Amino acid sequence: MPTTKLTQAAVERLKAPANGRVEYWDSQLPGFGLRISAPRPGSKEGRRTWQAFYRVNGKMVRETLGSIAVIPDVAKARHLARESMARARSGAHPVEERRREEQQALQQAEAERARAQNTLAAVIDRYLEDARTGRNRKRPMRPDYYAETKRTLERDVKAALGERPVSEINRSAVRELLAGIVDRGAPSQANHVLTYLKALLNWAVSEDLLAKNPADGIKMPGPRIERRRVLDDDEIRLFWRACDKIGWPFGPLFELLLLTGQRRDELAQATWPELGDLDKRLWRIPPERTKNNREHLVHLSPLAIEILDALPRIGRRGYVFSTGRRGDTPVSGWSHAAERLAVTMVELRRQDLAEAGRDQQGVSPVEHFTRHDLRRTAATGMAAIGVAPHLVDKILNHTTGKISGVAAIYNRFEYLPERKTALEAWSRHVESLIRPTPSNVVELPRRVEV
Repeated sequence: MPTTKLTQAAVERLKAPANGRVEYWDSQLPGFGLRISAPRPGSKEGRRTWQAFYRVNGKMVRETLGSIAVIPDVAKARHLARESMARARSGAHPVEERRREEQQALQQAEAERARAQNTLAAVIDRYLEDARTGRNRKRPMRPDYYAETKRTLERDVKAALGERPVSEINRSAVRELLAGIVDRGAPSQANHVLTYLKALLNWAVSEDLLAKNPADGIKMPGPRIERRRVLDDDEIRLFWRACDKIGWPFGPLFELLLLTGQRRDELAQATWPELGDLDKRLWRIPPERTKNNREHLVHLSPLAIEILDALPRIGRRGYVFSTGRRGDTPVSGWSHAAERLAVTMVELRRQDLAEAGRDQQGVSPVEHFTRHDLRRTAATGMAAIGVAPHLVDKILNHTTGKISGVAAIYNRFEYLPERKTALEAWSRHVESLIRPTPSNVVELPRRVEV
């Protein structure tokens, strides 16, 4: 074991042995040295490691201080060796202390990794991926419901609580989150957040990430507001004219929502194969796109067929309403389209007043309505012309309606002919509003007898 003065220049001149290893000990600090191993196959230089020898309670201990790549400075390596020797003289065991520190650091790193994997943000990402792919459930979440779930959880939940471990999400945290949403003037949104959050946390319980759902038993923070908005006949006339004016794609899309009474995304994501041959006047919505997971048949009235026939066929198997060049993406931009529709309706109202020579000052904007209000308008309108409630429920594809209990179990009759008659009667009523006959004879709407 050669002894030499380990200076920076001397260390750089030391050569690795052809085989095995050699240890050079420092003449300035006994017990401090450099071990050089022979190069491995394919390598030009051997491994160089600083080390220190000292006694702990009478026993010799070898401590590896670090490689020369980690500690290139000789003075720093000598300083570390001198510190270890001093601690050993005081009765400490530097090697065991380092092992304990490394173990603690490893455990802390593992805990941080586990914490990062189980933050609420990470759990939300896993939940959404599971919902999108259907990996751990019977089927993927409906695209429209998935989109709303994702938007709500990421905007309102992840942003506020995402960095917390899911195990630390308690009732107080949930209540504080909901109270903040209510305070910003969105009590209805707080209700939606609670609904989606409960579903998320139930999933976390099923995945053994939580022992129990902290949102269970928490009441809706905002009052349940049942919308009752229905367009009257004058508004339907104005609405239809505005739809014609804004044109493709939202004009005909809004018109068909009113005529068919179906859900927004069911129509917006309809494909030409679902419509099949338009001569049959039947639209088949597959179960994976319906709220109750059952295939739904929608009869298309002559007016609906007229609208569909006029649409551009972007792709043979593409979406009926698409903003993509190939028809491979469903229509988007609902909010902007709704604003355009509302503005256009007001403009048309002003034009009507101007043509009638009436004062346009103080013309009120059209009372706000949503796409779902068109569905409610169709349902209310069908009821007004005599369509029975259970038929309206069938047309809207409600899971339950006026027929309930045991009767609902045994009554599997789908009322297809009656549904066809009802939708055609509703279409005739709408057509009588948008295309009034020039005579002074008013055609009464036909009552649907069932």
